[in-house]
Amino acid sequence: MTKTYFAAAALTAACLASACGGSSTGPSNGGGGGGGGGGSTNTTTITITSAGASPRDITVPAGSRVTFVNNDSQPHDMASDPHPEHTLCNPELNVGFIAPGASGITQNLNTARTCTYHDHNQPTNTSLQGTIRIQ
Repeated sequence: MTKTYFAAAALTAACLASACGGSSTGPSNGGGGGGGGGGSTNTTTITITSAGASPRDITVPAGSRVTFVNNDSQPHDMASDPHPEHTLCNPELNVGFIAPGASGITQNLNTARTCTYHDHNQPTNTSLQGTIRIQ
């Protein structure tokens, strides 16, 4: 049964990726982005729960990868802003479908810039939006 579940999750991820694919042009230098308020946290892990993504505002060194860990009972589809194009930090930040209990990892974030993200299936849910500053 486990193999069937993972096969189904992989198929779902592939379907979502093709339906949600962004531009294939190179990364752009993103400016701005949400966040506001307090400073960012130095980490490379963002945990998703029923309360949302935490921490929502992080800083990572250039070349890092960020892991999104889904500890929620619902799947999430993490992607770069803006919705639905996902072009701000494409393709590095477009993690895609993450099943409950699974994790997704970005590509290497090599360019110093500010990237914002959201859950593609809940684009207006601010608890699932955040900022990754690459320095």
